[in-house]
Amino acid sequence: MPTVVVIDVSLSMSRPVSLSDTSEPITRRQLAVQGVKCLLNHLQANSRLEFVSVIAFSSLYDVVCPFTRDFDLIRSKLDQLEDYDKTCLKTALQGVATLVLDEWGNSTMCQILVVTDGSVGMGPNSLSSCLSDDPSNPVRFNFPATFNVVCLANPDEPGINQSVAMYQKLIEISGKQGAVYVPEQNLSEKSVGTLFQKLAEIQYTSFQGTLSCGKLKSNIVLSPTPQPFKVDKDNRRRISQNIEICGFISVVDVGSPMALSRHLVLPFGKDHNNSGVNIDPDDDDDDEGMTPSFCVLLHGALKVENMVALCILGECWYGIIYSWADTKKKSNIMLSIFYPGLDVIPWLGPLDCLGVPKSKDQSEGLPVKPAEKRSYAQNHVNWIKHAGLQSDIQKILRHAKKLPEKTQHFYKELNRVRKAALVFGFIDLLFRLAEILDRECHSLPGSAHPDCALQLTHSASILRNRSCLDVNYTIQPMRTKFGGSDN
Repeated sequence: MPTVVVIDVSLSMSRPVSLSDTSEPITRRQLAVQGVKCLLNHLQANSRLEFVSVIAFSSLYDVVCPFTRDFDLIRSKLDQLEDYDKTCLKTALQGVATLVLDEWGNSTMCQILVVTDGSVGMGPNSLSSCLSDDPSNPVRFNFPATFNVVCLANPDEPGINQSVAMYQKLIEISGKQGAVYVPEQNLSEKSVGTLFQKLAEIQYTSFQGTLSCGKLKSNIVLSPTPQPFKVDKDNRRRISQNIEICGFISVVDVGSPMALSRHLVLPFGKDHNNSGVNIDPDDDDDDEGMTPSFCVLLHGALKVENMVALCILGECWYGIIYSWADTKKKSNIMLSIFYPGLDVIPWLGPLDCLGVPKSKDQSEGLPVKPAEKRSYAQNHVNWIKHAGLQSDIQKILRHAKKLPEKTQHFYKELNRVRKAALVFGFIDLLFRLAEILDRECHSLPGSAHPDCALQLTHSASILRNRSCLDVNYTIQPMRTKFGGSDN
């Protein structure tokens, strides 16, 4: 899952720490940088697919490094950090929310790690201002996350217990899981390194399990690590370490069911073999490319046959494994984890009742098509991304520039977008579309047909009328004396 490292670069982080084994003191900011590098080393060795971003904050915040997998780039950016003014944690957390929502949206699980010296700050953006139990508090992140705080302070430092309690309350108010970490011994390179290594082992433990299908087995790693499913306040379910394939289904029959999470399936270590031949793990002559792998076999079979593998993740808990291509030249196998239950794919029915068809005649495929052949005049409008809405608006403007020849096409697309906006509750789109048509009318060249300006002005005025809010209402072309739109 993506990780945001938030480092305090206020003046309090420039306080020197005397080390017994060196003559030159080191600042707390330098210790924080060394600790984050220790975390990066762990990720590079165990979770190379993780995205990491770094934010430095004092009274303001600065995105030192956006989300990337280039850990060497992050290390070089950390070495360039400088000290600034006072601590304002509230501003930094607002920057974290903006960065994550812009990059990943509100459905991706993220790790938030705040590295500070335990200073709570002063003023309206201090830590105390973040502890208000207000629903509009920016600390209440609108995306799933794990919130951890590392306080680089000596255990016997004055006021550290009070600061830790305030940070713990901050985590509770955010509604996320997390903890406050403090070095067990006095600040030193060794104690800070041990602290970050402990944090990495707790928060970044990769899922290692076994994927089996009959006698074929393969050791796998799932990236990102599947999170426990929260049944209630005190009950959480985790997927089994042994993922068992129970059958195969055509991609056409499965479609695109709703999933709890999606994970990349990677082979790990040596596969289990049942040939009776003992493979020496210390044999350096064993070529990895020539070693049989069940994951490679499964990937090729699913890709060629255009099927998915239905697998059991636990009691009444299922998922599917399928081939997925991010580019034309590279593809991987993915695991989609469904919500616990049997009816997670409604059109297939209870998953525990699936079986092999008795004859080929009974296998007609899903979804079941009606006997009569229907004709649809228009396609459904899908505005999942900005590009879809922008494409529909541009199509209207292309027809508008070819008036009066494209009058019927112009009003057909205009009514199509208008009805979709009303169904989605996107009323503001009607007024913005009217402004676009007015601007298009004023920018017409002198050689444009007179009917073009009349139709644009007419349609813009109708979009602003209250009668346009009726879904059953249809905008009709304006009758003009030019004859191009009098159809």
